[in-house]
Amino acid sequence: MKSRFPKIVQIAIISVYLIFLAGSIVRMTGSGMGCPDWPKCFGYYIPPTSEEQITWKPNSEFKKGFIIIKDEVLFVAENDIKTESKFNKNNWANYTKHDYAKFNKFHTWTEYINRLATVLSGFVFLFLIYGAAKFWKTKKTIPLLAFAAFFLMLVEAALGKMVVDTNLKPGMITIHMVIGLIIIALLLQLKFIVSDDKKKYNYNSIFNKLLLISVVFSLIQVAMGTQVRQFIDEQVKLFGFENKEYSLMNPSFKFYFHRSFTIAIVLVNFGLFYLNKIKNLGYKLVDWIVLLIFIETITGILMYYAEFPIGTQAIHLLSGAILFGLQFYLWLQSKKAVSF
Repeated sequence: MKSRFPKIVQIAIISVYLIFLAGSIVRMTGSGMGCPDWPKCFGYYIPPTSEEQITWKPNSEFKKGFIIIKDEVLFVAENDIKTESKFNKNNWANYTKHDYAKFNKFHTWTEYINRLATVLSGFVFLFLIYGAAKFWKTKKTIPLLAFAAFFLMLVEAALGKMVVDTNLKPGMITIHMVIGLIIIALLLQLKFIVSDDKKKYNYNSIFNKLLLISVVFSLIQVAMGTQVRQFIDEQVKLFGFENKEYSLMNPSFKFYFHRSFTIAIVLVNFGLFYLNKIKNLGYKLVDWIVLLIFIETITGILMYYAEFPIGTQAIHLLSGAILFGLQFYLWLQSKKAVSF
């Protein structure tokens, strides 16, 4: 198991980024409330495929916990029942966690696939902590990092439930996102520890300081970006998902901060690129970081000026998460650099 552990760590990192991708598609398509409950979906383990399944009708069977929509209100079956000719409210309880009572098959299955990605990642993390436990006697840092990442995955699951129960309450999604980035950082530190990369890098104090600033800046930018996205969600609720031209109408200060802060991020990271080249420091990740910043900037411009072309939101969010991961891993490499 010890020899396979580096591969398990890599798979765990990929699985978390797949969750980021699935989550970004959920946000892009407005599918966050595709399932009104958690962890089931309308009370089903496998979501409904038609509105008929969640609509009350006479002489039909519903199992305990199934959710229906009637008169634009959610009701939960209190027991296994077979309906009569008329709706008997005594057999049903109002769903009280929120009042979102809409069904869209596409949104439901988009959200469900997002949850499946999380479940699959959970199984990967079980293998991760099992493999990490083998290192307890030789290097306790490995199991401690693995268990910390697994614990935060459980926290993420609980937050996912809270996000749904509160109908995408502002602030919850930001916390959800930031904890996801912390999990990425823990896994990357694990990867760095178990990696057999023996390459030596040159040390430069200015580069190291700029790099730490870039990591902090990216974390701030991602957190602020989720706040902007929450503003967009509120606009969508007001004007409808199809009216994207209103998504950034009269934006708040957070949007302008998020947009203008990009300038600082570009300057800091191009400073890293410049120092890496002229000082011959040997960090290949810097080139990828510059590419991702370019993608982030272009997709941000397209979303604002071209009314959110399809896919740009998902690319913007995922590339931001990958950017943070590469910067953090580069920082780990720089910490082990030696002076010449």
